[in-house]
Amino acid sequence: MSIITVMATFTTGCYYDKEELLYPNSAVDCSTVSATYAKVQSILTNKCNNCHSARNAAGGVVLETYDQVKAHAGRINQRAIVEKTMPPTAALATEEIAILKCWISSGTPNN
Repeated sequence: MSIITVMATFTTGCYYDKEELLYPNSAVDCSTVSATYAKVQSILTNKCNNCHSARNAAGGVVLETYDQVKAHAGRINQRAIVEKTMPPTAALATEEIAILKCWISSGTPNN
């Protein structure tokens, strides 16, 4: 009976992992990063718009205007920062990830 209880606890327990603990190199001090939309737009233009433009719209996602980028900020965070699966050719550079991460965490300002 106790083995079943232990197994049930492990399979139904809460999930409280912190990104900083799972990925120690992912911690970014945003007070030292100049994360403006202009820099985000530059990253997207150079690394993302080959697939995510009005011409291509991979997955139905276009990342050309501020409103489009803001609307997909959560997905950008997940795919480019957490999973590092976008862009599919190679992960973004550490500096690019820091800019995106800090811009998103600051509320996606249009600056």
